[in-house]
Amino acid sequence: MKSNYSNAAQLKDLMTAPPMTAEQHAQVMRKRIEQRRKVEEARDLKRAIGWQLDKR
Repeated sequence: MKSNYSNAAQLKDLMTAPPMTAEQHAQVMRKRIEQRRKVEEARDLKRAIGWQLDKR
């Protein structure tokens, strides 16, 4: 089973770090959404190409 906890940061460092600002959070979320859209578009393109090849 793959572990989701691959961050090697110490707990003390994580607990004493200042919280993320709203702007930082928005930037992280925009980047995550952009990456997910790229993956979805690539998957859709791959399916469309495969469907066209099957029709021949």
